Amino acid sequence: MSSLPARPVLWRSPPAGRILAFAPHPDDEVAGPGGILGRHQQQGDHVRVIVTTDGTNGDPDGHAEPTEVAAMRRQESRAGLAILGIDDVHYWDFPDGHVLSETDLQRATKLAADAITEFAPDVVYMPWEKDGHPDHHALFIVVTRALEQLGSGCLALGYEVWNAMIPDVIVDTTQTAELKRQAMLAHKSQIQYVQFDRCLAGLSAYRAMVHMRGKGDGEALCLVRGKLPAELADPDA
Repeated sequence: MSSLPARPVLWRSPPAGRILAFAPHPDDEVAGPGGILGRHQQQGDHVRVIVTTDGTNGDPDGHAEPTEVAAMRRQESRAGLAILGIDDVHYWDFPDGHVLSETDLQRATKLAADAITEFAPDVVYMPWEKDGHPDHHALFIVVTRALEQLGSGCLALGYEVWNAMIPDVIVDTTQTAELKRQAMLAHKSQIQYVQFDRCLAGLSAYRAMVHMRGKGDGEALCLVRGKLPAELADPDA
């Protein structure tokens, strides 16, 4: 007989410090932890975002040439992050949807390790292990390998986009839910295919159900590496 999953803790605010978020495509930085990153920015944390692919598969109907799509999606990414108050963003431009060989994984792992070493984050965000997209899963492997190789003591947390998780943490993102919606709408090339703003608003509202009586918004996280700061847990949740 399977056991009942542990009840997630509620964080009214995310942990303070230097924040490094890895996103597999230009828009996942908003779609996944956008509300949380906005909360970090509001509390004065230095937030850096790394987008790892060029996002060219985001134009399945072929409205533009791949180089034009990549440039457009980078522009949308910067515009969305600017709405959240974030301007420190780096792009690796790996091919979107490329099946990574072991050599590719090693190269990407070195890039991630170098980025972590250079920025020295207190908290790292990445897609969670079973997020349901090959590029998301590849990035999870890359970042966890880098953290293991470095023996990093930072807190590493996984966020959800394509597959909902059984979370370890719910972060109260009520204050930044509207900013996240606006930031997602900045990705006009993607909204024309999927109404991401509506879907993500529904997920954020759902994440408020357990601890917040369905009032407000939340984002879910799972622990990848490190230990959850006990002092952040709302004792009344």
